[in-house]
Amino acid sequence: MIFFKYGHFIDQNWAYFTNRSLFAPGFWADVLLPVGISFYTFQSISYLVDVYRKELEPEKRFLSYLLFLSFFPQLVAGPIVTAKSFLPQIRRPLLFPRIPVLFAIFLILLGLFKKMVLADHLAETSDFVFLHVGEVSTKALWVGMFSYSFQIYCDFSGYTDIAQGAALLFGFRLPENFKMPYLSAGFSEFWTRWHISLSQWLKKYIYISLGGNRISENITYRNLFLVMAIGGLWHGASWNFLVWGVCHGILLILERSVFQRFPFWTLDWMRWFRVFFTFLSVSLLWIFFRSSDFASSLCYLQGLFVKKEGFSLPYTFEMNFVYCLLFVLVGHIFGSFYFKDNRQLLDGFKKWENSLGKTAIFGVLVSVSLILIVLFSADSKPFVYFVF
Repeated sequence: MIFFKYGHFIDQNWAYFTNRSLFAPGFWADVLLPVGISFYTFQSISYLVDVYRKELEPEKRFLSYLLFLSFFPQLVAGPIVTAKSFLPQIRRPLLFPRIPVLFAIFLILLGLFKKMVLADHLAETSDFVFLHVGEVSTKALWVGMFSYSFQIYCDFSGYTDIAQGAALLFGFRLPENFKMPYLSAGFSEFWTRWHISLSQWLKKYIYISLGGNRISENITYRNLFLVMAIGGLWHGASWNFLVWGVCHGILLILERSVFQRFPFWTLDWMRWFRVFFTFLSVSLLWIFFRSSDFASSLCYLQGLFVKKEGFSLPYTFEMNFVYCLLFVLVGHIFGSFYFKDNRQLLDGFKKWENSLGKTAIFGVLVSVSLILIVLFSADSKPFVYFVF
């Protein structure tokens, strides 16, 4: 993994400081990154560590271990599945009559809608802005930043929904990876709602292994910083991702050491301010995540806070952003009132599966939904997390 994912980055920085490359010119152009390397590496580590800690019995069947590593629905973009949660499912798979088929189809349709209708439309706006950072107006930069915030959420959570639904059809349950993260009232809460499988992996296999919060406050701050820096580098071998992870680590430290010590910060009526502050901070940091290089990130941030003239976004891009924003807001509001997690949705769909008439109605709704998704989908874009 170090060679394939970080070799080029290490070689670039070595050449920058020593004026000499570690490899022959053009070497990296012929090196292909293995598909899903970040995810199956973490899954392999989870198996080794759990077996070493005696939390899991070694798998006796090699084919079961291969299935754990290569299970296709979540292989290229997660969620990260630990051996402790997946290998027992191989030994005791769900029998077909017990598979919640309607719920699985619902998850796949929801994921397709998030990706094809919302994320791909938002990508048109954010791609345009990030491609012309130095030429667009300050207003366009703000719209582009928020477009990418919602794009990456709809794109990544949409993939997760599709992966969960596809896995269910094969009789396997994958963990939840998103719980309306943009309603988080703090940075620690955000990381319990965003890419949950990664957060839990980093917590169990790195944070707790380093001592967690059991030793002292200073050690806790060090651990938070290191874990988020490692999480940043996991996403990609560049200074942008490292800065993104380090900034999240600093925000977690500030929240723990400063913000939570102000009495007014924890008051109930301050919650919506905390939600807004968290969302704005996370959105600003997405700039490092999306920009092509560090200089572009700084240029983008400067354009946000130093008003500049430039050309505006095309009207269709602005309206696409508004429509998608409304869909996301309504979805979050509806979900926060009625569906706290997938378990509630699953219980609701079980009632439908027990009724032939309701199942027939569901079939009609699925057909209509597919037609609407095709009619209103944007030009296809690759999933954001396919590059990780």
